[in-house]
Amino acid sequence: MNHQHSAPTPLETTSRQRSLDKSVFRLDVWYDESMQAIYKTRPDITLTTLPVASRLDDCTEVLQAAHAYQISSAKDETPPAWFANEALLARTPNLLCVSTSGSGYDTVDIEACSRAGVLVMNQSGANAQSVAEHTLGMMLGVNKRLAENDHRLRQGGTFSREDLMGRELQGKTVGLVGIGHIGKRVAALARAFGMEVIAYDPFLNADTIRERGAQPVTLSTLLAESDIVSLHCPRKADTLGMFDASAFAAMKPGALFVTTARGGIHSEAALAEALQSGHIGGAGIDVWDIEPPPLDHPLLTMPNVMATYHTAGVTHEARRNIATWATRQLIETLDGEFPPRLLNPEAWPMYAERYHAIFGEHPTKSYR
Repeated sequence: MNHQHSAPTPLETTSRQRSLDKSVFRLDVWYDESMQAIYKTRPDITLTTLPVASRLDDCTEVLQAAHAYQISSAKDETPPAWFANEALLARTPNLLCVSTSGSGYDTVDIEACSRAGVLVMNQSGANAQSVAEHTLGMMLGVNKRLAENDHRLRQGGTFSREDLMGRELQGKTVGLVGIGHIGKRVAALARAFGMEVIAYDPFLNADTIRERGAQPVTLSTLLAESDIVSLHCPRKADTLGMFDASAFAAMKPGALFVTTARGGIHSEAALAEALQSGHIGGAGIDVWDIEPPPLDHPLLTMPNVMATYHTAGVTHEARRNIATWATRQLIETLDGEFPPRLLNPEAWPMYAERYHAIFGEHPTKSYR
């Protein structure tokens, strides 16, 4: 597991904590400096930053005092011991809330948090534009064979331009599996390229899907009719392995597959087989079972695969959004406000009781 991080922001541990102060901790993964700037406006909140390699046994004092945990959404960026699960909750008796660094929550056991009366929030929408643009970039890259062109030119040799002939996006049908914050932006960008947009989302009704810019269809129809299938659904128990060999076999022959969702939703082995057989014409992959994938990964050997390292949402703008959204939401929650991006509202009643027991006051807003 690689825990090297370029230019981490030096969010320091402060020494001003008083008995009525509120305490937040995080690991020293990269965050935009706007996070520190916001915390500096609140001297009553202690922010402690722990090295990624820290042992839980060496951080008992911090963990027991903590009221909030700012956690990375990236499962391969966070050591398993630091996942927000039942074991860690047992070490944090005063923990009231956990906030992820993106829309995903692979590093958080929501059910365990709910049982403990701990709120879980995410930053859904903060990186939506960045991920949507990356998705369109992959559609263009694979459809027009941009990476293949680049590699062939660098390698040298004799070949014709027609050997690398691509296709236009205009007139193609893109099928979106999930049309939330990111999916609806992808729909808008795809329509700007003259594409027909269809979508499958079991959590939205047909009118909402139409309002978000797509024609609602069943998953089987989407697979059969799409020239490009693009994943924008969360990683959950019911989506893990959803794109297996049978799903790829149901796709239109020669169709492209793009995912900026989460590793594990698609089977990497099944995708490799579908590409090797020629049934799938190409793929754009930003998310992996193991991140980064090993250099000898079969998908990395294929010229019709455009591969990136879970960087769809890693832009200056998105990281600034995440840092500011996460910080403000945590501060508002510790101030007793109801968090706008709460993932487990069922935990609110127990959370409110625990908040009162810890701070001697009730949250200023009630869940309705």
